[in-house]
Parts: sequence; structure tokens; C-alpha cells
Amino acid sequence: MSGAEVASPSSQPAHRSRRRRSREIALQVLYQWLLSGNGADALCRQAAEEKDYARADTQYFERLTRGVIAHGADLGAALQPFLDRPVQQLSPIEHAALLLAAYELMHVPEVPYRVAINEAVELTRIYGGTDGHKYVNGVLDKLAGQVRPTETRKA
Repeated sequence: MSGAEVASPSSQPAHRSRRRRSREIALQVLYQWLLSGNGADALCRQAAEEKDYARADTQYFERLTRGVIAHGADLGAALQPFLDRPVQQLSPIEHAALLLAAYELMHVPEVPYRVAINEAVELTRIYGGTDGHKYVNGVLDKLAGQVRPTETRKA
């Protein structure tokens, strides 16, 4: 990806699922979106040129990316009560991972809340700062309790 690239660590497993690849590419695109403000169409076209794109669930990638961009303000507002600082002060990776998982928690009910949280934590562990994954986990756990109370009570 051109411009502000998210590093691709060499330690990534080769057997990642199509959904994981979709989330990973979406995270990279959302990172760019947060930094550049470019629109969903341009960002999705650019992502389609990446080597991992064909191995991803491309429909799911589009759903996530376009959904987060369309609902970004609402997702940020939903996350804000659980943050210890304004959403704009988060690292772009943590911010993108939180938005991605918040979208899944709030708009993709077929994805279990634990899967949405775990995927965001894993992506943050790979791409984010040293303890960013712990922060993301804590914030998303609180958000899940609010937006999926029935599901989280069963756990």
C-alpha cells in the first residue's frame, strides 16, 4: 500500500483464514483512512491491488471497510465512554482496530462478540505497540457488555 503503510511482519502465519485476511486488509485500509481521510472507493480500489487481497473474503472486507467509514463517527462515539483519552489521541492502529471491532459488535450480529474482540486483539498484537492489545481488549470488553448484553451475560 502506498503512502502511510502498515508494516507486514514476517512472523504472520501462512494459514490465516479468509476472514482474518479480510480484517487485516481492512485494518490497513482504515489506518490509511485515519491518516489520509481518503474515501472508501479509492481505498478499496487500492486494497484490491494488494497480493493478499485475492486470498481474503473480499465481500467481507468491503462490508467492514465501507461500514466503518460510513459509521465512523457513531462508532467513535460508542467507544468514547470506555476510553481514557479522546479517540483522536489513540494510535492509528489501536484506533483502526477499535473501530473495526466496534463495527462488528454493533452491525454484524452473526459474528460472536468474542471473535470480534479476539480478532481485534490479535491484529493489534501484530501491528500495534507493545501493550496496545491489552488496551483494545479492555475497551472492547466494556463495549460488548453494552451493545451485546444478552450474549455477554451468557458467557
